[in-house]
Amino acid sequence: KMGIDIDHKHVKNTNRTAPKTDNVYIRLLVKLYRFLARRTDSEFNKTVLKRLFMSRMNRPPMAVSRVAHYCKGKEAKTAVIVGTVTDDVRLFDLPKLKIVALKFTAGARARIEKAGGSCMTFDQLALAAPTGANTVLLRGRKTAREANKHFGAAGVPNSNAKPFVRSKGRKFEKARG
Repeated sequence: KMGIDIDHKHVKNTNRTAPKTDNVYIRLLVKLYRFLARRTDSEFNKTVLKRLFMSRMNRPPMAVSRVAHYCKGKEAKTAVIVGTVTDDVRLFDLPKLKIVALKFTAGARARIEKAGGSCMTFDQLALAAPTGANTVLLRGRKTAREANKHFGAAGVPNSNAKPFVRSKGRKFEKARG
């Protein structure tokens, strides 16, 4: 009869407690939000701090069209994205948005400001809303990357994984059985 595994002596907590980046601006934001997470009783600040520690792959970008979609009916609130906000040419009329992000692409910043909205940084947010009141915390889709389409075994029954094929034609991976 086998016993149960109760050896927790060697279980290592692998969660990040600090960012790996050398970016001084992110490190300063971490100092600020570490303080706010400790001194305010706000889950928002704890979440923002945790997301500031994340790698770039875990901080996916978000288009202004998605931000506009999620802020429909919440025009008075501030959208907060720990990551990059990108432009979307498919969206014709951009509503007036108040967005806080680590970075804005030039096109996104121009369109947001042209629509009468504002692009804020996290230190400005800390002054305006130290507890994250009246904010909508958003994040981009991690699975939007092209690499995700290739995850899994291609060619296996019921698998939708995309094979790494040089070209799509008669001569390329078109075997039948």
